[in-house]
Amino acid sequence: MAAAFLQFDNVTVNRGPTAALRGLTLTLREGEGVAIIGPNGSGKSTLVKAITRECYPYDGELRVFGRASWDVFELRDRLGIVTQDLQRANETNVAGRDIPGLEAVLSGFFSSVGVWDDARVTKAMVACAKAALKRVGAAHLANRPLTEMSSGEARRVMIARALAHEPRALVLDEPTNSLDLAALDEFLSLIRRIARRGTDLVLVTHHLHDVVPEIRRVVLLKNGRVFRDGPKGEVLTSATLSRLFDRRVMVEHRDGWYDVRAR
Repeated sequence: MAAAFLQFDNVTVNRGPTAALRGLTLTLREGEGVAIIGPNGSGKSTLVKAITRECYPYDGELRVFGRASWDVFELRDRLGIVTQDLQRANETNVAGRDIPGLEAVLSGFFSSVGVWDDARVTKAMVACAKAALKRVGAAHLANRPLTEMSSGEARRVMIARALAHEPRALVLDEPTNSLDLAALDEFLSLIRRIARRGTDLVLVTHHLHDVVPEIRRVVLLKNGRVFRDGPKGEVLTSATLSRLFDRRVMVEHRDGWYDVRAR
C-alpha cells in the first residue's frame, strides 16, 4: 500500500460557533490523484486551512507525511499549497511596492509575502525560482507585478511558487475560480502536465470541470463530513451528486472529463 501523506483522524475544526469539519476521517495516499468536491459550506476551505495551520483541530488528529507536528518551513519541501488567500496576499502591496513574479516565487523559500530586505536570497534560490516559472510557462512574468497580471497569469506564478521546492504533492484550493475560458483551458493543461511528471495532485473544488483525467479518486464533502469516497467513475454519478447538492443534476462524461448541469 502506498504511503499516506495526509491523514485526518476524527478531526473536528470549529469556525466561530460552528463546526466546519465534524469528526472528519480521511486518508490520502501517494500516487492516487484526488479531487475533493463539495458545495459551499461543506468544509473544503477549512480542510485546506487545517493543513496550512491557519485553523487547528478542536478534536482529533491531523498528520502530514506521518507527523502530527510540523512547521511551515518543514512542510514546504514536501507539500505545495496554492490558495486564493495566498494569491490575494501576494497581489497586495508590501511596504508600498508591487511584487513582481520572480519575487513572489522567491518568497516561497521564506514562507512570506514578498521578500524582505533582510532575507538571504541565494543564487540557487533564484535559479530554482526561474526554473519553476519556466516550468509553468510563466518565465515572461518574472519582472511583471502581480497587480498587472490576469488571474490566470497570477495563478501560474503561485503554482511556480509552490513547485520551486519540488514538493511530492500539490494541493490546489478552488484553482479555476475567476478564470475565463482561455485561461481555464491553459490552466487545466498545466495541471495535467504537472500530474504526468509525478507530482501527486489534490484538487479542492466545487467545479467538476477541474477534475482532470489524471485524477483517479474523488472524495465528496457535505456538512463537514465525508459524504462519498471512491474511484472517480463510481462517485461522479447523477444520483450521487444530486444528493450532494440537494437538487437534481445531470452528470456528463466525455473523453475522461466530467461536468454537471441542473436538470
